[in-house]
Amino acid sequence: MSGRARLALWAAAATVMTSSALLPLVSPETWIFQAAFLLAVQTGVGALTRRVPLARPLTVAVQALATLMLLTLVFARQQALAGIVPGPEAFQHFSALLQAGADDIGRYSIPAPLSDGIRLMVIGGVLVIGLMVDTIAVTYRSAAPAGLPLLALYSVAAGLNGGVGWLCFLLAAVGYLMLLLTESRDRLSQWGRVFGGAARTPGQESASGVVAPVRFGRRIGAVAVVAALFVPLALPGLDGGLLDGAGRGIGNGTGGGGTIAAVNPLVSLRDSLNVDEDRTVLTYRTDTADTQNLYLRIVSLDDFDGTAWKPAQRHIVDVPKTFPAPVGLDGQVKRAAIRTRIAAADWYAQDWLPMPYPASKVDIKGSWRYEPVGRTLVGDHGQNTRGVRYEVTSLMVVPTAQQLADAPEASPAMRREYTRVPRSLPSVVAKTARKVTAGSANHYEQAVKLQDYFAVSGDFRYNTQVQAGSGSAAIANFLKEKEGFCVHFSFAMASMARTLGIPARVAVGFTAGTPQADGSMAVGLRDAHAWPELYFEGVGWTRFEPTPSRGSVPSYTQTNTPGEVESAAPKPTFSTSAAPSAEPSASESCSPQLRRLAACPSQSAAAALGPEDDGWPWTGILALTLAGLLHMGLLLSPMLWRMRVRAVRLGGHGRTEADVAAYTLGAWSEVTDTAWDYGIGPTESQTPRKAAERIVRLGKLDPEAVAAVHRLAAAVELVLYAPHPRPMVGLANDARRVGESFRTSASGPARLRALLLPRSAVRVIWMVSAAWAALRTRLSVRRQALFHRPSRQNG
Repeated sequence: MSGRARLALWAAAATVMTSSALLPLVSPETWIFQAAFLLAVQTGVGALTRRVPLARPLTVAVQALATLMLLTLVFARQQALAGIVPGPEAFQHFSALLQAGADDIGRYSIPAPLSDGIRLMVIGGVLVIGLMVDTIAVTYRSAAPAGLPLLALYSVAAGLNGGVGWLCFLLAAVGYLMLLLTESRDRLSQWGRVFGGAARTPGQESASGVVAPVRFGRRIGAVAVVAALFVPLALPGLDGGLLDGAGRGIGNGTGGGGTIAAVNPLVSLRDSLNVDEDRTVLTYRTDTADTQNLYLRIVSLDDFDGTAWKPAQRHIVDVPKTFPAPVGLDGQVKRAAIRTRIAAADWYAQDWLPMPYPASKVDIKGSWRYEPVGRTLVGDHGQNTRGVRYEVTSLMVVPTAQQLADAPEASPAMRREYTRVPRSLPSVVAKTARKVTAGSANHYEQAVKLQDYFAVSGDFRYNTQVQAGSGSAAIANFLKEKEGFCVHFSFAMASMARTLGIPARVAVGFTAGTPQADGSMAVGLRDAHAWPELYFEGVGWTRFEPTPSRGSVPSYTQTNTPGEVESAAPKPTFSTSAAPSAEPSASESCSPQLRRLAACPSQSAAAALGPEDDGWPWTGILALTLAGLLHMGLLLSPMLWRMRVRAVRLGGHGRTEADVAAYTLGAWSEVTDTAWDYGIGPTESQTPRKAAERIVRLGKLDPEAVAAVHRLAAAVELVLYAPHPRPMVGLANDARRVGESFRTSASGPARLRALLLPRSAVRVIWMVSAAWAALRTRLSVRRQALFHRPSRQNG
């Protein structure tokens, strides 16, 4: 195997090894086998084009075209011409897949399910990185800069996953080091034997000089990798954030059904609150009139480590026909059994099932599992809420303020698990909690004072644009700045309640939504919410609402509410369907008066996706047209550049000696480049006369063209050697005559290649490289002049 073939092989291997860092991001991980196969085909195309040989830009263009056709074959076969040639419909399909993939990335936590959009983004990204590595390391023979695209791929994986395991780092590092060593070995083998002592046998002489420095390089690389793995263990680390934007606030559910790719509510909660269009995610009908207190709970976060709230690792079981009675709820507290029929939008893919709390029975189809402690349902084997319809029987628990005030202490096990706070929690959190609740007679009064402190008396401001914060000091910063959104308020209140000995956790889900004219309720993205739940013995987990201007304040926490609050009488409304109505949520455009009259226009979750498009919009046509023109321009750019250079060289010129020299050398360059385009490469070491003889001999030119070549060579010799060169007439015509002779004698494919893909177009890269080198030289000279000025002191 040749040195360049080994280099191409290791370039592909390094890309695959580095892309292993993406494996934790998506499940299942089978995509990497498909990416490796397509990358092998891409590498093979590059190896074949380099063997032709083609110009280096042409090699890259052929590989890029092959990559596009491979992606078309895999992802847009039905929209392509002959299943492999991409057309407008294929590009439109690619755009739709990429948009769907971007939506899925924002919706799912890690690991995300392998949807078609995500698969295109992952595999396409690996192929693009592989093409860049192959171009830099193999085509342009510079392996060291090829580490930049590999680093970009690794950094993306590390940034999304909040870090990468040591094994993935080891694979990426070994792949890059082997790429460097392969290139170094190939270069050393071209230099000849490197001095390293006498060879043991004559047959080993040439190899020993190469192996010695390569072996030494491998040792250095191994030491560097080991140091990179073990040195960070001795360095201090940085904690994750309280509201960790990387998604570590919620883990993935696991159980009997295997790994579950769960939507992370905290990752998308702030984005949901800031969306431009309040898309409807759920519609429901219920038989209670007290809909404003009917929060749809997704999951509870009960594990607090000082930097993040997340669900504790719980065992999940099959969904029971009837759920057990809620923990801590006794028979003295009033409650009403209600039924709620819920329909999720077709685009809303959530792995936890939104339900009123506490649910006692769920009627739903699909693969779902039950988590008993949080009383939640979670999808199994890729099951999610996309388009599902289900019915939930739940309890509307309405305790009185007196019952909460008289609640005894929770059990030791409950206090041990739900009042635990880490040592890293700043002392100001507990200090503020004690100050706010001073004078309270019981835990209930403490909880109400905490709620009022955040919602009323503490001068806190609700702002969804505030950054989530990071580190164990995030709660302290929130208490100081007094500005945030529901996650800040719920996390802070739950943490402060735990410091007071009150069992507390955080719930994530949706507020009640907006009443519709047909009697249903519509829940939009902006209804996403987080709230604290505090435990009182005899009542169970109880909702509080510390976030100002959000949700509804429970009646049992309002100081002006009488001790007894009657439960809302159920009012069945199941006569009509619970399917989504015809239009999206009108929570933004409907006035409060119309809402009370239930006269707001209703829109369904399906309609929230926007009106159907009967034809191509002008923006789409314009985008496709521009993309087509850009694609065509890239393909024709070598030909256009060559035509422009020919026009400049053979155009008009001045009469000075410098102009004559430039004109003559330009005409001669045009002849040598034309010969190059037809397969006769330039030889800079030959004199013009020898070069003319070589062009005539290899080009099989007609007699007139032969004479023209010799006249041009003689003119070049006069310019180079005569003290005062004189202008010669007809050099441009001679150059054109030579070009016509090449076209006449060449075959059809050779003429087409010389026209569309001229070999001499590689001079563009040479010129850019020379300009870059000149710029670096000038900058180096200026830097030396600036920092190394000679001293003016007399010595």
